[in-house]
Amino acid sequence: MEEDISAEELSESLIPAVEQQLISSETPFVKEHHDRLLGEGIDGNEAKMMIALCLADEVETLQKENRDFSLSRYQQMLQFLPVLPE
Repeated sequence: MEEDISAEELSESLIPAVEQQLISSETPFVKEHHDRLLGEGIDGNEAKMMIALCLADEVETLQKENRDFSLSRYQQMLQFLPVLPE
């Protein structure tokens, strides 16, 4: 039986993905938003967790809606940080 994992646990498990996105030439917008958050006085680890929460929200939504990953939705959520997705 598959155990449900909390949004926080999913987010923590996605930190390595966020770290990869920060250095990837395919996702420069992630570094831009990370740098913006740092400029707003947010701690680096907290900024990564906020980004991971957005990524987790998109992953959960694509599973619920049985669709592909939406890069545009992910980018849009990042624009609203530090306000987190509900």
